[in-house]
Amino acid sequence: MKRLLYVILLSTLAALALPARGDTFPSKPVKIIVPFPPGGGTDILARPLADALSKKWGQPVIIDNRGGAGGNIGTKAAADAEPDGYTLIFGVMGTHAVNQSLYKDAGFDSTKDFAAITMVANTPNILVVTPSVPANTVQELIDYARANPGKLNYASPGNGSPSHLATAIFENMAGIQLTHVPYKGSGPALTDMLGGQTQVWIANAPVVLQHIQSGKLRALATTSARRPEIAPNIPTLDEAGLKGYEADTWYGVFAPARTPVPVLDKLNADFVAALNSPEIRAIYAKEGAEIVADSRASFTERLRADVAKWKAVIADLKLKID
Repeated sequence: MKRLLYVILLSTLAALALPARGDTFPSKPVKIIVPFPPGGGTDILARPLADALSKKWGQPVIIDNRGGAGGNIGTKAAADAEPDGYTLIFGVMGTHAVNQSLYKDAGFDSTKDFAAITMVANTPNILVVTPSVPANTVQELIDYARANPGKLNYASPGNGSPSHLATAIFENMAGIQLTHVPYKGSGPALTDMLGGQTQVWIANAPVVLQHIQSGKLRALATTSARRPEIAPNIPTLDEAGLKGYEADTWYGVFAPARTPVPVLDKLNADFVAALNSPEIRAIYAKEGAEIVADSRASFTERLRADVAKWKAVIADLKLKID
């Protein structure tokens, strides 16, 4: 009898240890870590997607905002999570292509510690200024900044964020000096930008579009290689004279490395289906996000290419954060 009970116990434990199967996933709530505070571009795009998947799966899909350290805190938590598909991360170019080169110790390696599920969307960044800045064009902003070195404060969602890097490249190419004011996320940065504490921001489009339309912020240029559909009347920085400038932001979903392949395939299929639904397409179009919804292989290839690209840029600008 004791031997029989022992065999049953071992069988039960073995069954519990088996990797999750794609055809039974998910059987409990799924958590998506957003490595920034509520209100930023990442949070804005993650929430409707989580709602759509919750309806599809019949399980709660919970957004877990974990801001701090340029997204490293939440990203590290996702890397260390159980690789069963029930903890995912809605990452961005900054967290997964930039931070491991920018920070002395980001705490993770995005190409080794994560499995790419799908690139969600690309969004342009927009160079905006407050109405108090006497500039209606990029050249006027450059001229004013050159005449007043360090006088203009520029916002970013944090040290090492894509916004910070995009502005550092802008300063370098334009030959100007601005004063960096980092925040813990786009929400707090937006609050102070609207309040006039900062005057310049290369911000993600979903965060500032409505404030450009209301006149609270003035758009001078986009960071895209071409004019995005949401802002056809705003020139690119390349068109404005900074030839070769390009710094868009992408968003993507990742699982911890070693997540079972059937679960990864199921996640890719369901995320892609949700992204291609009319409801999500309408929401993302309103926010200025261009949906990608690609394969795991395609996203993995793009990730590796961008890690190499930003490693070279960071080395060239001699940027490093402890």
